[in-house]
Amino acid sequence: MRQETLYTLDTPYRQKLAVEGFRFGRGKKCCAIVGAIRGNEVQQMYTCSLLVRELKRLEQQGAINTNHEILVIPCVNHFSMNVGSRFWAMDQTDINRMFPGYDKGETTQRIAEAVFSAVQGYDYGIQFTSFYVQGEFVPHVRIMHTGYENASLANLFGLPYVLLRNPKPFDTTTLNYNWQIWNTNAFSIYSHESDDISTPQAELSVSAVLRFLSRVGALHYTCHNGYMSAILQEENLASVHTTCGGIFHRLKVAGENVRYGEVIGEILDPLTAEVKEQLIAPTSGTLFFAAKNPLITQHAEAYRIIRRMYS
Repeated sequence: MRQETLYTLDTPYRQKLAVEGFRFGRGKKCCAIVGAIRGNEVQQMYTCSLLVRELKRLEQQGAINTNHEILVIPCVNHFSMNVGSRFWAMDQTDINRMFPGYDKGETTQRIAEAVFSAVQGYDYGIQFTSFYVQGEFVPHVRIMHTGYENASLANLFGLPYVLLRNPKPFDTTTLNYNWQIWNTNAFSIYSHESDDISTPQAELSVSAVLRFLSRVGALHYTCHNGYMSAILQEENLASVHTTCGGIFHRLKVAGENVRYGEVIGEILDPLTAEVKEQLIAPTSGTLFFAAKNPLITQHAEAYRIIRRMYS
């Protein structure tokens, strides 16, 4: 294992921002793995730290195959993490909306450019990331539908689902999208948590990455086969939105099965606790996403459901 400072940035109020990377093996650029880009992605950083520990052990055992280099960047934005901010603390911009970056631009553009320069040129790119709405997902691999994607490769992770997303305009400035445009097979891994740490979920994600690295020839590693992934189109998921705001009382969580017409959540009046709205499952299936914030606004997405046709 070789630890390397990939980028440093002077900051006016705190110590320097230093983006650290860990390299395993030598030779051809095989896979780059990126953890927390946002300041609340504690689970993503933790998952990468477990991956660094496991790759270090495997390298000492000679399990990394010849002519394969793996780069892991556990945390890009510990500056915001230290002050409890999801976005860049100075101006509330999102580094994961600044790729491929610009070395003479705004601060977050310069950070994005430095990170993208470090992870460019690898055959595979894996990002542990989070959703823009706080909540829980069933574990899955997400791919941008850019015309350069290879969905069959995503099955090698052995996670329950692979989700194909048609990119919206703001997606064109994400790491995943730009990796693909610059000829890297890019995958984003989502799990239950972001702000909180879940060791079982982190270990599941680490196993998925090691399984993938083994199957693409980077590791000599014996692992459980995992799942036969179901490939989903994002637009085919059924969404449940609120018609009013209030206290969000969840009756179901991500991964649970629901039936058509079942009450899966309630919106309560924050002053009287009266039920203002019942959230009804519009289809039978499995909950793919469940919002987590205790307060929810009108027209917010509370759940996404995998229709039973996919089971």
